[in-house]
Amino acid sequence: MKHTKNLFLILFLTSICFLFPFSPNQSFGQILMGSERPDLYLTHLQGKKVGIVANQTSIMPQSSNQHIVDYLLSQNVNLKKVFVPEHGFRGTADAGEKVDNSVDQKTGLPIISLYGNNKKPSADQIKDLDVIIFDLQDVGVRFYTYISTMHYIMEAAAENGKEVIIFDRPNPNGNYVAGPVLKKGFESFVGMHPIPVVHGLTVGELAQMINGEKWLKGGLTCQIKVIPMNGWSHSSIYSLPVKPSPNLPNDLSVKLYPSTCFFEGTVVSLGRGTYFPFQVYGYPDPKFGEFTFTPVSIDGMSKTPPHQDKLCYGRDLRKESLDHRFTLEYLVEAFQKSGMKEKFFNNYFNTLAGTDQIKKMILAGKSASEIEALWQSELESFNKLRLNYLLYK
Repeated sequence: MKHTKNLFLILFLTSICFLFPFSPNQSFGQILMGSERPDLYLTHLQGKKVGIVANQTSIMPQSSNQHIVDYLLSQNVNLKKVFVPEHGFRGTADAGEKVDNSVDQKTGLPIISLYGNNKKPSADQIKDLDVIIFDLQDVGVRFYTYISTMHYIMEAAAENGKEVIIFDRPNPNGNYVAGPVLKKGFESFVGMHPIPVVHGLTVGELAQMINGEKWLKGGLTCQIKVIPMNGWSHSSIYSLPVKPSPNLPNDLSVKLYPSTCFFEGTVVSLGRGTYFPFQVYGYPDPKFGEFTFTPVSIDGMSKTPPHQDKLCYGRDLRKESLDHRFTLEYLVEAFQKSGMKEKFFNNYFNTLAGTDQIKKMILAGKSASEIEALWQSELESFNKLRLNYLLYK
């Protein structure tokens, strides 16, 4: 009889699991974005002229996905203008595509592009502001340019006596640290700080590190206020409710991005011009693998992808686990199959890597594990530094 009751209980609990499946956004509890904690910032904004850095990711998931711009206006915040990063306000511009200044048709607010020749707001563009809010969904990878935009916002604010408020959001790759640490002399818009490829920080934590380590120009520090999340930790499982950019369409692409983005610095396609970018790789030569795909022009994703309209052979990574972590195995494997030696790489590779050591070691025939061993001591040092700035320990 006791066994029968236990069996009934097991069957009942199993049925409950099917009726109410695990929701990755909940991570066993509701996660509130910084923007969804107005009690921590609305009073602070009263009577101030406000600008905001926002795009399609700046939504409030627990508030019917209301956009933060619409919410602030509904609360009578004196919002003066919107700054937008790479990909624009609605997130439809391709990587590297010019984004023009414009006016938001819904709100009438001026939109100022922070991409192209105007990556850093000018003194004139922020002179009529008291506060600049930063509310973008990052993916936790050094060469994803939203954190570079945040750096320049902080720098402009520090130079002109303005305050920056960071509405913090989850880092979907925030549960580990990996990859080479950027070396001096390799700074660029895809790598502005001496941090690993996967840095394990939220934008709020990284903003504190930028300030604390005096990485702004001239050693300036910015007056910042981080509005932390509630219900999230670095071990939380979080599924992004909105594509952070056109070519990161799902959770797997975000997980694979730190590893497959290295193909941007090579002759190999990483799937731009398909509906599964960063989840495959290939080249127009059968020796690269049995899986095939043909990159084509896709409006809103990739207008002129590498190897456009050519049949590419390579590898399909769409069955990789969502627990995927950074690796150089795909890169090294493709290099070895290519037989191209130096011609495998383009001039962008070292900039993307933040070091010239990876390319040198690949050319020398080193394995992925041998190369990855190169930066382990640097990661240990960074992890110690990172502990000083964690908000979600």
